[in-house]
Amino acid sequence: MAATLGPSGWWWRRWRWRRRLSAWDGSRMLLLLLLLGSGQGPRKVGAGQTFEYLKREHSLSKPYQGVGTSSSALWNLMGNAMVMTQYIRLTPDMQSKQGALWNRVPCFVRDWELQVHFKIHGQGKKNLHGDGLAIWYTKDRMQPGPVFGNMDKFVGLGVFVDTYPNEEKQQERVFPYISAMVSNGSLSYDHERDGRPTELGGCTAIVRNLHYDTFLVIRYVKRHLTVMMDIDGKHEWRDCIEVPGVRLPRGYYFGTSSITGDLSDNHDIISLKLFELTVERTPEEEKLHRDVFLPSVDNMKLPELTAPLPPLSGLALFLIVFFSLVFSVFAIVIGIILYNKWQEQSRKRFY
Repeated sequence: MAATLGPSGWWWRRWRWRRRLSAWDGSRMLLLLLLLGSGQGPRKVGAGQTFEYLKREHSLSKPYQGVGTSSSALWNLMGNAMVMTQYIRLTPDMQSKQGALWNRVPCFVRDWELQVHFKIHGQGKKNLHGDGLAIWYTKDRMQPGPVFGNMDKFVGLGVFVDTYPNEEKQQERVFPYISAMVSNGSLSYDHERDGRPTELGGCTAIVRNLHYDTFLVIRYVKRHLTVMMDIDGKHEWRDCIEVPGVRLPRGYYFGTSSITGDLSDNHDIISLKLFELTVERTPEEEKLHRDVFLPSVDNMKLPELTAPLPPLSGLALFLIVFFSLVFSVFAIVIGIILYNKWQEQSRKRFY
């Protein structure tokens, strides 16, 4: 009897096998619960019939495995941007630096929400730091320039977290300041006036050197642009910008960039998460919300973009030169003939 119940007996082996099965089943259940709670499936947001789906090809989070220069990378770095273990640093707290992070995949989502987890910090004291960072949804990507590290006269949407006031005379605006701009490629960002002539709206956002997480959310639903922020450590969204009638084409790229000049800061991106929002539309809304080819804002006149003339091909240039020479020779011959006839008539009158 003792032998059958000892560690070498069948009962002991059966009990150990059942224990392994129970542990394996528990592990499977834990893994299933983790997957269900990880945000992979649809999640209802707000009242009504709006659901959100995380779009991994347009999202970025630790450990940043999708960042690089390979053909399989979903995100590309530019300039002084570098990947760290806990964040992606667009620019360090050093003068005259600029960096950017761009998604390689164009976004064809109709209604979306982009959640940005960021951090701005540095050694500079009040008004001795700069310049800020920008979040982009634009036609062109990886184009360095003066607008927070991106090209001027961009085509698309830019949301700016501006930390330094360039316009000395203004008193009513407190920095750091969040603003938004939509351009069809004809507008230039006015640095000297902190982008005021072209901004759609904005709000003060004290985001530097905070000891808790700071977030920004950009939502585009039914041609309605909303920018909200969570910068108080309360895990609550606070309204910043709300603009109806914003028309953004599909197929543009998401990105973020930063720049420093004589003043500097650390500009860090911790995560970017894009959610596709599913919303119901009436037949009238379907007609009104058709795809557009250039960004615009209702009731806001944007200068028309004059497309440059395409460069002439070698054959076209040759034909132009050839026919110009033929015309010149023909004109000279006609001129000589007319001159000779005039001389003959003059001689006849003289004699």
